[in-house]
Amino acid sequence: QVQLVESGGGLAQAGGTLRLSCADSGRTIQYYDMGWFRQAPGKEREFVAGVTWTGTSTHYADSVRGRFTISKDNAKNTVYLQMNSLKPEDTAIYCCAADRGHRGGARSSEYDYWGQGTQVTVSS
Repeated sequence: QVQLVESGGGLAQAGGTLRLSCADSGRTIQYYDMGWFRQAPGKEREFVAGVTWTGTSTHYADSVRGRFTISKDNAKNTVYLQMNSLKPEDTAIYCCAADRGHRGGARSSEYDYWGQGTQVTVSS
């Protein structure tokens, strides 16, 4: 059973960095495509980044491309989101999600399992 737990959120200044982790205690995400999504107050959830189950292919939202990097360590059953050059508009709750169907897309409906999320706050 997939159980996703995010960590690494917190408060950062604009221009700073944070690294989010998403661990699976069920030890199954090595077989799944993974994604990061975020939701800011009063806004809809949006796709941030995705990675294939092998970790060899990634894709990003335009708003974070060049600043964020998603990676996957199958040996540790963990997915990471390295966030650099943070902006106040990156403030949101960040959730990781697992796609067992290898659809590899940017729509939340394509993902089967979700973590509870971790808060990221960027001050100006």
